[in-house]
Amino acid sequence: MTDSSKHPLRSIQSAEELLAYSLALETEAVDRFNDLADQMEVHHNYEVADLFRKLAKIEGLHIDNVKQASAGRELPALMAWEFEWEGGDSPEGGLMEEAHYLMQPWHAIELAMHGEQRAVEFFRHVAETAEDETVVRMALEMVEEEEEHVALLKKWQERFPKPEEGWDEDLDAPVLME
Repeated sequence: MTDSSKHPLRSIQSAEELLAYSLALETEAVDRFNDLADQMEVHHNYEVADLFRKLAKIEGLHIDNVKQASAGRELPALMAWEFEWEGGDSPEGGLMEEAHYLMQPWHAIELAMHGEQRAVEFFRHVAETAEDETVVRMALEMVEEEEEHVALLKKWQERFPKPEEGWDEDLDAPVLME
């Protein structure tokens, strides 16, 4: 899955900048999974809410890894709006638009895989456009890590049956109040 709208607008020039982007990407994933869990709870879809909470915890471990890799480095203190994501969102930031209140665990894992695949493409793009060899090496390591995450999610998804056609039909759909 290639999504060029999730690449940085310019090449990343330092290891510190790459780590700052990586930290923002993983933090965004945690926030989105928690938001999705909250939304699923509102719709009494507790099984999927629990799954999104687990995914948020897993992404939290990724944050810990980035923080470890950042030890002894001074990362640029970029505000959320200063990250130059093409399209405006981080690679793992577009999850809300893909969600459905009747989604099943299979869908939740599919959604997580889409985010991880966009992260793979993001880090691959960084490696291809960076001029600094350290940035290239680090980005390629991050590609490998994200590819491992995709593979783990695929295995996890195998535990759940793929929902049949019509899974999203609701004869009494919620109505938004204005």
